[in-house]
Amino acid sequence: MTRIIVSACLAGVNCTYRGDNNLSFDLLRLIDRFILIPVCPEQLGGLATPRNPAEIKLSSDWISRKIVTDQYGNDLTSQFNKGAEEVLKISRFLRANLAILKSRSPSCGCRGVYDGSFSGIMVDGMGITAELLMKNGIEVYSEDEISFLL
Repeated sequence: MTRIIVSACLAGVNCTYRGDNNLSFDLLRLIDRFILIPVCPEQLGGLATPRNPAEIKLSSDWISRKIVTDQYGNDLTSQFNKGAEEVLKISRFLRANLAILKSRSPSCGCRGVYDGSFSGIMVDGMGITAELLMKNGIEVYSEDEISFLL
């Protein structure tokens, strides 16, 4: 059976920054046909649940890089990078070549993320984990794209 990495919050695990979940009934419809592997990059990176909301912004130095901060300006980039690396390790170990991740998340977003201003503005871009998985040959989809597997 095909193994799929999934954002744990989509599987009903209470791991969002608010301490709740984003259960996807479409995702649950895949259980009989695929092996679903729930992961939460933020928790794997060492962040608590619940936690302050976080967003990505681009650095303003001469090398553009993604910086993740919480709403109070605390730099969480190292935790988000660590969580992404852990998800990649799990994906490789379990030979999962597909991921279904939570949209808009600074970790999992794959079809846009918030702009770092904490004002609800979306921009093109990817979360830290989604980007790392894609760079390593893993197909990444959002929960809004599950229908192609049904």
